[in-house]
Amino acid sequence: MNVSRRRALHLAAGAAALPALSTSARAQAWPARPVRLIIGYTPGGSADLTARLMGQWLSERLGQPFVIENRPGGGTNIATEAALHAPPDGYTLLLAAPANAVNATLYEKLNFNFLAEAEPVAGLIRFPNVVVVNPSVPVKTIPELIAYAKANPGKLNMASSGNGSTIHMSGELFKMLTGIDMVHVPYRGGAPALTDLISGQVQVMFDNIPTCAEHVKSGKLRGLAVTSTTRSEVLPDLPTVADFLPGYEASAWYGFVAPKNTPPEVIATLNKATNAALAEPVAKKRFTELGAILLPGSPADFGKLLAEETEKWGKVVKFSGARVD
Repeated sequence: MNVSRRRALHLAAGAAALPALSTSARAQAWPARPVRLIIGYTPGGSADLTARLMGQWLSERLGQPFVIENRPGGGTNIATEAALHAPPDGYTLLLAAPANAVNATLYEKLNFNFLAEAEPVAGLIRFPNVVVVNPSVPVKTIPELIAYAKANPGKLNMASSGNGSTIHMSGELFKMLTGIDMVHVPYRGGAPALTDLISGQVQVMFDNIPTCAEHVKSGKLRGLAVTSTTRSEVLPDLPTVADFLPGYEASAWYGFVAPKNTPPEVIATLNKATNAALAEPVAKKRFTELGAILLPGSPADFGKLLAEETEKWGKVVKFSGARVD
């Protein structure tokens, strides 16, 4: 073989290796600057706390700041649109939540298609709601609540943090499976709803466990059951709704998604770092204190959850006739 032919073959082999080398180089280079983590909620709630904890842990592992950007409004749609329409370079992430699954049906028109435009990265946590009543309501169990509501149709007011919220949808699923009539009273946030529940202005709520657990323990509210399929370590004495109503399950969850076409090696790096953070004892302890169950797994695992939740809550939205304000 002459020198020129040998050189040509050498150059061809080198060119063939370039895509692999380029992919490896991109994976090693990312992240080279701060990463934006957009959430559709105000500071101080469970979503914000989850984002900040995970942002801190990922910063430590990946060597770049994860900057939390709170963009509330539009039922999380403002934040979702901003994140999904950002450049797919790995430097913008969205904290996905049940609102993303609910909104696909709740809103007649959106400027994005969540399932089609979101690239699943990793699941984070899942935590149940708690069926709580004002102590003046003469019920102590789920069967008693169902019987009382059937005997007094329309008498019970069911508070929520707003139309389409997980608190609202948890109650609507309960109504759908039991056939009872409770009047939905939407508030602008969980805090005012909880205040009115404690004062007796409303009687029932399917509240998030991190915000109402202490009120249950103190006796200001009466807890009947948790909405997950297993008991909660935070309120271990409470049964599950499913113990009395087979097939019932409702919970809040959070995870990361990125814009579609984000490089797969970036998704893989993020997924690995996220699962490593969730495996740390400090993370397990902190999230257990909040009543959460960890959701480690692959991007495909989280994608499956997103699809299943979108289908499930779509049916509940249609049943309830829920509309946005």
